[in-house]
Amino acid sequence: MLRFIKHRLVGLWAILALTGCASAVDLSETSRGTHLRPEVLQTAPYPIQALLPTGKDYKTLRVYIEGDGHAWATRTQPSTDPTPRKSIMAAFAAEDSEPAVYLARPCQFVMADGCKPALWTSDRFGRAAVDAMNSALNSLKARYKTQTFELVGYSGGAAIALILAGERNDVRQVRTIAGNLDPNTWVRLKHLTPLSESLSPLAYSARLAIIPQQHLIGEDDQVIPAGVLKAYLQQLKPLCTSTVVVPGATHDNGYASAWRAARDQPFKCETTN
Repeated sequence: MLRFIKHRLVGLWAILALTGCASAVDLSETSRGTHLRPEVLQTAPYPIQALLPTGKDYKTLRVYIEGDGHAWATRTQPSTDPTPRKSIMAAFAAEDSEPAVYLARPCQFVMADGCKPALWTSDRFGRAAVDAMNSALNSLKARYKTQTFELVGYSGGAAIALILAGERNDVRQVRTIAGNLDPNTWVRLKHLTPLSESLSPLAYSARLAIIPQQHLIGEDDQVIPAGVLKAYLQQLKPLCTSTVVVPGATHDNGYASAWRAARDQPFKCETTN
């Protein structure tokens, strides 16, 4: 059970001590003048920071899932607060004209008992993290009488979106931006320590293979190599997928125009061999 919550500002002081940096995403400012409002969903086993629409009933919700955030303070030192310094997901949700929600990841923006660095490093796609995100979707479904979700995941949030789609029966499609679709291939290509307690989207291949998916990848993304998407598609062999290579895009810049162009348009399925 949650015993206490402290807002992200507290954790920022610890970050300052490690890195000297002084900024994080201000969701109140991001959502100012939009149809969204910041709210913490009291989900288990961790609360989830969200931007929620002010309306009542939405048959379908587009849910933007945050990336891994500020997981590491240095190359070898985990951050004490994974709250992102920048969020293209919050910005995209705020400007979306369709019913949309932004969901942060566990321990971003709001800290609770059990928030330990392993949750945003080795266990970032682990059972506890996935359970919290599943709980958040259930909360949205009850509040807005939602029947289906479209999940949009950025970076590590793409792996979470795919795992959620693999575990649920109410996700009609998944879109990803600079997505870590195959964490096992990612750590191998980047020569990183394996994510020992994390789940893999490919463990849900049977379910994911029949869910329509669109993946936007950056031409100049050095964080998530193109080989991650290639390995994922080769193993999954989805029935309906679309890949958009965004010219000049890095891992966290250059997607705005491409996303706006793709967001509300049905995509043409490609075949994978």
